[in-house]
Amino acid sequence: MSTLKKAVIRSAAVILIAALSILSGLWINSIFDRMDRNSHPREFSEFVGKYSREYGVPEYIIYAVIKAESNFEIGALSSDGARGLMQLMPSTFKWLAGLLGEPDDPAVLYDPETNIKYGTYYLSYLYGIYARWSTVYAAYNAGTTHVDAWLDDGKYSRDGVNLDYIPFEETREYVAAVNKAAEYYQRLYY
Repeated sequence: MSTLKKAVIRSAAVILIAALSILSGLWINSIFDRMDRNSHPREFSEFVGKYSREYGVPEYIIYAVIKAESNFEIGALSSDGARGLMQLMPSTFKWLAGLLGEPDDPAVLYDPETNIKYGTYYLSYLYGIYARWSTVYAAYNAGTTHVDAWLDDGKYSRDGVNLDYIPFEETREYVAAVNKAAEYYQRLYY
């Protein structure tokens, strides 16, 4: 066999191996994406889309909060009494309903549309105060009183805008979980 033929065969083999490597990589990525999509669904998309547009909160953030709060369980009820997909406290719901001039019967918190509407409105409200999603997540979990105190304390915030350290372990873990879920949703769908 001539040197030219050997070189052509070697080049063809290298090209074939490279093509197979690329295709197998794409196939493996496709499998992982499907697995990630199964564990990070976009249920209730009609409500998420509607209130995302209405209140200016990105869809991937709404999905991340639902994932972290209830893992899409409509009837979720926390030990503290938070209810529904976005785990709203009845007192927070009543306050938000008052801001929106709407009825405030907390029994409706198990209705997916109502829960997503008020949870998204609350995220929007908090973003109007803090303008940083991680700080919004902390306030959503621990309340504005705690977050305001942390932002005013140099041990927790160097600049009064960003939280450098969150003293509540539950809130620290919650913020990390929502940030991670938001990254997944953004990568998978947006």
